[in-house]
Amino acid sequence: MAQTAALKATQRTGLGSRPNRRLRASGQIPAVVYGHKEAVIPIAVPGRELMHHLAHGAHVFSLDVEGKTETVLVKQVQYDHLGSNVVHVDFTRVRLDERVRVTVPLELRGTPKGEAEGGVLQQVIASLEIECLVTEIPERIRHNVADMELDSVLHIRDLKLPEGVRVLQSGDLIVATVREVLEAAPAEAVEAAAAEPEVIGRKAEEEPAAEAASPPAKEKEKEKESK
Repeated sequence: MAQTAALKATQRTGLGSRPNRRLRASGQIPAVVYGHKEAVIPIAVPGRELMHHLAHGAHVFSLDVEGKTETVLVKQVQYDHLGSNVVHVDFTRVRLDERVRVTVPLELRGTPKGEAEGGVLQQVIASLEIECLVTEIPERIRHNVADMELDSVLHIRDLKLPEGVRVLQSGDLIVATVREVLEAAPAEAVEAAAAEPEVIGRKAEEEPAAEAASPPAKEKEKEKESK
């Protein structure tokens, strides 16, 4: 379950893109703290430390802002265009007895029975939107797929969830399937089937019909002389 990670922060005075770029260049990440009808506080947090906690699935932080400690939940993380570096974080204030909504990874474990029959496991949903107590946020939801047979389907309603965790998505959504993957036809066969039939022979057949329809030139001359 979720553990509260400790993180120190400082208040930001300069706002806007230029001060934020200078912060990131110095190894700090711009962020904000809001919620519980209290003031929004712009802060800066150490980038390397924050990335370490996020990489280990941290959701809840004990945030020390210049001597004042608050329990906060990561509400939104913004990454750069490459999706590798954090550029901004939103924290929302929470109580330890509060139920919150978060997104956690879904991990499928085991080898399905259906793979022995030529099936391939295909995971459709990689994360789940859940609701639970702040103190009970799982790092990830794990489900064993060893019993899945060929042509079987795993739905959200089939997942075994930790106690107190509720999935917010529809139970009818498909999480994974075990299906046989048919081999694609060779490229040469596809090209041959799609190719247009040659029309040379068709023209050769049409030409005699055209000649028969028009009388020879000599017969036309005789008809003129007789007139």
